[in-house]
Amino acid sequence: MKKTVILLAMTVLAIGVRAQERPTHEIHAAMLYNFIKYVQWPNEAEAGDFVVGVIGDEKVFNTLKQWYDGKPKGSKKYVIRMLGAPTEAGDCQVVYVGKSKNKDFESIKTSTTGKSVLTITDGNGLGQKGSCINFKVVDGKLKFELNQATVNSSNLKVSGQLSSMAIMI
Repeated sequence: MKKTVILLAMTVLAIGVRAQERPTHEIHAAMLYNFIKYVQWPNEAEAGDFVVGVIGDEKVFNTLKQWYDGKPKGSKKYVIRMLGAPTEAGDCQVVYVGKSKNKDFESIKTSTTGKSVLTITDGNGLGQKGSCINFKVVDGKLKFELNQATVNSSNLKVSGQLSSMAIMI
């Protein structure tokens, strides 16, 4: 358990240190993948696909597709899908909302309400508006907010390790 905390902390710190060296879309893709490792879904043991939907950021989509599409996640396999409309978000386990689609967040939230979907956003104030995880730059470093109420209402469980590194809202 202690090793896991140290490993996660080192990963987040390394990403923060290299943030200026690596393109933002690669950092977001890597962090998204790491977030998934520390979240439990209610149907995790079932076979099938683990769908990560991306809306509003083609670079994040292409990076996730290249790095993770088809790889195993327990008894499931990752399927990375570019979403064409906010209504498609409810068919995913994870939805990443890029900056260009922040205006559609309310529609995405409506589509995912009552479903076990981890929403991850990159927009000012979207954590307070109901995103599970929201990227935020603080003092020039990439951090993330965690909305525990939204996570709970999505019937997801976030590990204490992830919560301890988040800005809780």
